[in-house]
Amino acid sequence: MELTNTTSRTTVPAGSGQAVTLRQGDRLRVIDAEGGQVGDVFAYTTGDMAEYLSASHTRTTTGRLFPQVGENFVTNRRRPILALVDDTSPGIHDMLIAACDTERYRALGVAGHPSCAVNLRDALGQLGLSAVDVPQPVNVFMNIPVADGGALSWLPAVSRPGDAVVFEAVMDCVVVVSACPMDLNGINGHRPTPLVIELTRVQEKIA
Repeated sequence: MELTNTTSRTTVPAGSGQAVTLRQGDRLRVIDAEGGQVGDVFAYTTGDMAEYLSASHTRTTTGRLFPQVGENFVTNRRRPILALVDDTSPGIHDMLIAACDTERYRALGVAGHPSCAVNLRDALGQLGLSAVDVPQPVNVFMNIPVADGGALSWLPAVSRPGDAVVFEAVMDCVVVVSACPMDLNGINGHRPTPLVIELTRVQEKIA
């Protein structure tokens, strides 16, 4: 028996989301197509939407604000769900900021604005799934430095066109990637732009 890989690419249009199912060993590359675009990444265990990638549990496990290449993201039940296996960007990401949502934009005086929370629910719905709560996302390419006094700054992403992060599924899971639609502060530069997701599946082949 030997293993063969198949790879597919999907564009996530600016301001929208996409869900994919991963089996253990599959890899998902999130590519910043034009540079300077934040991506909100969510993950749920297959068959149990009550268990999901938890930023707070991951920070507790790794002892850092964001895992290094070779480290795992863990669930709210402290089980590894995704591994960070490669990062060709400058390595600036975030796991502190909540997903933008309807309430966030309403507070900023904008009604009906697209959001990562709505993108999450819509993307899951296309797979016939739903989630009660919106977990803290893994915000790839997001540039939120923490000052010595604890203050946060909302700075433009420094990722370049073609920069990418690669996740490997440690368990079977559902992953949602949202090309963040935020255009009321500077995190996405001048305007939101697309992301590309590249899925490499590991398949068994009988010799």
